[in-house]
Amino acid sequence: MAGQDSSNLHYWGNIDEQDYYTQQRIKGSTSYFTSPRGLKLFNRSWLPLSFPATPPRALIFMVHGYGNDISWTFQATAIFLAQNGYACFALDLEGHGRSDGLKAFVPSVDLVVQDCLSFFNNIKKQDPQFQNLGLPSFLYGESMGGAICLLIHLSDPEGFDGAVLVAPMCRISDKLKPRWPIPQILTQFARLFPTLAVVPTEDLMPKSVRVEEKKVVADRNPMRYRGKPRLGTVVELLRVTEYLSERLKEVKVPLLVVHGSGDVVTDPQVSRALVEEAESEDKSIKIYDGMMHSLLFGESDENVEIVRSDILSWLNHRSNDNDTTSSIIID
Repeated sequence: MAGQDSSNLHYWGNIDEQDYYTQQRIKGSTSYFTSPRGLKLFNRSWLPLSFPATPPRALIFMVHGYGNDISWTFQATAIFLAQNGYACFALDLEGHGRSDGLKAFVPSVDLVVQDCLSFFNNIKKQDPQFQNLGLPSFLYGESMGGAICLLIHLSDPEGFDGAVLVAPMCRISDKLKPRWPIPQILTQFARLFPTLAVVPTEDLMPKSVRVEEKKVVADRNPMRYRGKPRLGTVVELLRVTEYLSERLKEVKVPLLVVHGSGDVVTDPQVSRALVEEAESEDKSIKIYDGMMHSLLFGESDENVEIVRSDILSWLNHRSNDNDTTSSIIID
């Protein structure tokens, strides 16, 4: 990675995307989906090379985190899952990547949830390639995407067979939550200037990615938002995480939560609370000693493989037997 130059077209280098997919023995495609409210949302699919001759093991619906997109390092996990027999789908959320909207402005997470649900259901129920296969379907979310996956589940409790949450932002830790009167001040200003990018925070990428060479790669993402958070987005995320924290007991979907003990972006203790409070009969958590926020790219290749293997094992088990129930907390 250290030898790559700043003109790289993709996180893997300058190999054409379709050529790279062929090398990785998967199929990939891109398109735009028009949401019910009229937004054009960029989306991708990553499919096993054997499809359609062989049905995929399951459908994985993936949601990225704040300020990121689906076309840079987020692809690495989708490619890995497609190599292992899963059909993966994701879209750039409003205000992110190539989708409509002001960059990093999320005025309503509730509307984003409905955008995602509409897109996912369109694949499950209307795409002729998948609608009659009776495949299990799983949610997968990273950071803010983990919170959105929980909200999707609460909006459609029977719609998915499981959820994998990677360092989810499902509640703002007391250690990180702005103290009174800052939230109240932010709320007042956000009503007047919701798009103003003035909330004073550090760039979280260096605090998310452990490996120095990978920090360079992550920073080259042409779609990564580098500005300060917008007032309206911060207030909305505070609102949504507070709402989620009050409804964790309503979470009933089979659940795998993975988190690094060294994460300073989202709190692993909050993930523990999520798993403890959720009503899911089948729920597991894995806390990785010393690992940071970017578990599936920013760690050493060896650590990334550990996390990948745990996620794949969980998915494989539930793709073969959807009646499995267990409650496991692993350090």
